Amino acid sequence: MTDDRTRGLGGAVDWEVAARTGVRLVRPGPRSTREDAERVVAELADASVRAEGPVRDVTRLADGLPVPQARIVDRSGWIRAASASMANLTGDDADTRTGLLGGRPAGMQAGAMLAFLSSAILGQYDPFTGDHGTLLLVAPNVVAVEKALKVSPTDFRLWVCLHEVTHRVQFSSAPWIADYMRETVATLGEIGDESVLDVASRLTGALQALRQGGKDQPPEERGIVGLLRATQAEPQREALDRLLMLGTLLEGHADHVMDAVGPDVVPSVARIRRAFDQRRATQSNPVQRLLRALLGVDAKMAQYVRGKAFVDAVVERAGMTEFNAIWTGPQTLPLPEEIGNPQAWIDRVLA
Repeated sequence: MTDDRTRGLGGAVDWEVAARTGVRLVRPGPRSTREDAERVVAELADASVRAEGPVRDVTRLADGLPVPQARIVDRSGWIRAASASMANLTGDDADTRTGLLGGRPAGMQAGAMLAFLSSAILGQYDPFTGDHGTLLLVAPNVVAVEKALKVSPTDFRLWVCLHEVTHRVQFSSAPWIADYMRETVATLGEIGDESVLDVASRLTGALQALRQGGKDQPPEERGIVGLLRATQAEPQREALDRLLMLGTLLEGHADHVMDAVGPDVVPSVARIRRAFDQRRATQSNPVQRLLRALLGVDAKMAQYVRGKAFVDAVVERAGMTEFNAIWTGPQTLPLPEEIGNPQAWIDRVLA
């Protein structure tokens, strides 16, 4: 028997439906010949292996651990892989799906979101599949972005791999992170016992802050993320904050590494970073801006910026070896108030 208060997210979304829906809706990537496509796949696979050495040198992590092959996919392949990963993370089981439609409406909604996101994802490390996780690289998106930025394809492909390989190194060096994510997501999925009035009151306050602009608020308090937090009870808000802080650290650390390798590894790294950051800041059309807000894409971009600033500051003040204390366990992760105040983390953890 499943307690309604602890059912989790698995019964809410049919991830098989999400995968089928996403694949049906996804837009095709840029056209290429079979020969060109095979060449891109081969170069990305090679770059994912070559990136491992520089990442380990910079991070001083994962020495001696295996270097699994990356999986090169198209947009549909990423949707299928992301759906399977989410089912794994949320503990999805067809026997636990509830309701007349067994999570189908939510699955269709999730599939539509995955279809939209599939055109923006360059790569992703999935710690929940395979013996050593799975590194995914979305070939058509990498090609589309390198053409849009007008940068060296060879350099850009390696630069992207540096970011994603860093995630593999993070999870391989600190295996507790995967379990920490599972436990936190399980808490997010618990159904609390607050009254509708309590939730409505918090949501009203969040909407007022949203109408006022909220530019001085941290990313986790703005937009759709802030509205989500407003509907949650305290345990779920704390769980969401933990996930946001972990994501900020992981993305910021990966961004730090991909730039720290320097021009000896990626000759045009400075030019790529300038072009990439300019692309991130470019305003899209109103429909895309709305979708980005609804799907939390802008909050994700803020994670890169805040996280990288935190990692840059700690490494500059304490060095990479001391920084690596951050991977010890949940207690050494940065607190929400420490992301913007790296010295506070240094004083708490390294003192």
